[in-house]
Amino acid sequence: MEFGIFVQGYVPDRRRRSDPQAEHHALIEETEYVIQADRSGFKYAWASEHHFLEEYSHLSANDVFLGYLAHATERIHLGSGIFNPLPQVNHPVKVAEKAAMLDHLSGGRFEFGTGRGAGSHEILGFLPGVTDMDRTREIWEETIAEFPRMWLQEEYQGFDGAHWSLPPRTVLPKPYGPAHPAMWYAAGSPSSYAMAARKGLGVLGFSVQKVSDMEWVVDSYKTEIGKAQPVGAFVNDNVMVTTTAICAETHAKAVEIAVGGGLNYLQSLLFRYHDTFPRPEGIPRWPELLPEYTEEVIELLIAEELMVCGDPDEVLRQCKRWEQAGADQLSFGLPIGISRADTLNTIRLIGEHVIPEIDTDPVHRTTRFRTAAG
Repeated sequence: MEFGIFVQGYVPDRRRRSDPQAEHHALIEETEYVIQADRSGFKYAWASEHHFLEEYSHLSANDVFLGYLAHATERIHLGSGIFNPLPQVNHPVKVAEKAAMLDHLSGGRFEFGTGRGAGSHEILGFLPGVTDMDRTREIWEETIAEFPRMWLQEEYQGFDGAHWSLPPRTVLPKPYGPAHPAMWYAAGSPSSYAMAARKGLGVLGFSVQKVSDMEWVVDSYKTEIGKAQPVGAFVNDNVMVTTTAICAETHAKAVEIAVGGGLNYLQSLLFRYHDTFPRPEGIPRWPELLPEYTEEVIELLIAEELMVCGDPDEVLRQCKRWEQAGADQLSFGLPIGISRADTLNTIRLIGEHVIPEIDTDPVHRTTRFRTAAG
């Protein structure tokens, strides 16, 4: 199993009340987390693209963010988690151009994740008059297979679809190195995992809550990936999942950090905006919040395998559970309300004590797929 981090420009109100430049500081700190993850042996960093999601995510221009990190890092792969290719949000040709440019700037380290957005508040802002979120899948499915053609055809033969069109044109630049960047899809339901597998796409499993959820994820995905008809030049057989991670020198310190992190607020915001995610029982409707997490709640979340938290030995055992459950990549969501120092310490400790015990392959899994297709 490989390791990654996920950032999204989280700027909660409580931070803004004490810091007039909170938005700026949050965005800059998250570049620091990716740089430290690169130094600490993490293989992937994923940056969101969200729009209009106040507090939850101010990282809207992730192509700019990743372009900076392409120069500031050396080995870590930089992923769009996601680029939204719906033509009403980003014209598909512009998305193809940005992806190829990032591939050049990073020296072939770009990972191309796509999806349909966080939910109705975000996506329907770009689709006036549309009320059915299922329409976005139709638009995405029409578009996704065109990216490899834009990248690999010397002159793209053009497209005339129901939602966008383009006459024949040469789309530049072409990707760097063999084939094209590995392709991923942000999936939230069993049918989405199976659909992604049939198209040969890796899955960004942002909706997986705990280790026991992996059973249906792996079943839905792995039973289909073997018979994939890939939209691209190769099958990206990969399931990435995200979870919260806090690692400290002692268990007590890790729990103390978690209690002070305002995790209940972030979870409440998640379900405020991600109204297409499965909604667990007991999650209140915004603006009502989940109760603040006490030490007892944090211990329960750890016991229920809903977060990675503890000293390095505990975190290692918890990560091995994800590996045993079938995750190909475990990505730690770091847009949480803990301090910069504690976040950087989590990254360093996991890099020193956890990653070397689990990920012993020096080559990225997606690099192997891409090189074989070249």
